[in-house]
Amino acid sequence: MEASTAPWTSCLLDENTFTENFMNRIRPRKTYLCYKVEILDGDARVPLDEKKGFVRNKGANEPGMPRHAECYFLDRIRSWNLDRGLHYRLTCFISWTPCHSCAQELATFLGENSHLSLHIFASRIYRRPGYEAGILTLQAAGAQIAIMTSKEFQHCWENFVDHQERPFRPWVGLEVESQHQCNELQAILQTQAN
Repeated sequence: MEASTAPWTSCLLDENTFTENFMNRIRPRKTYLCYKVEILDGDARVPLDEKKGFVRNKGANEPGMPRHAECYFLDRIRSWNLDRGLHYRLTCFISWTPCHSCAQELATFLGENSHLSLHIFASRIYRRPGYEAGILTLQAAGAQIAIMTSKEFQHCWENFVDHQERPFRPWVGLEVESQHQCNELQAILQTQAN
């Protein structure tokens, strides 16, 4: 199934979907990936508003083959045929860090597309076999990976959620959990440096 025909792709998430899937204190079964694309021009970034939205994974309990959100995201990027003469920054806000397999696919994609840079902000770390190697593979490919803080959660709320003019309200424990996840991510990334 192509990303463009997936029923769960649109411009804005509803408030409950965002909270249920990005709240870093709970462990949802779905993965949501919000993305935006900017053209880098010197020190300036020019947002491409038509290249902004979200995708989610297709779970084993849904019709067809299961597929991760990152695969739908890569399909979407490939379909745009971005001008290789320009440099683009892809920024993703994802509810879980990529699994080892998706991290490898993203790294391969970056290796084939030197005109793209990738910045990933994750709500939480996906702890499955090979997850540390996947994170290190992404870092080695040039992707910048960080854990979402209240700043990134608010950015997502303002740009990817149909919030009906309501302000973002951080949940209890958001910063504590973000710091915990950040410490774990830094420990993984530092193993590459050593």
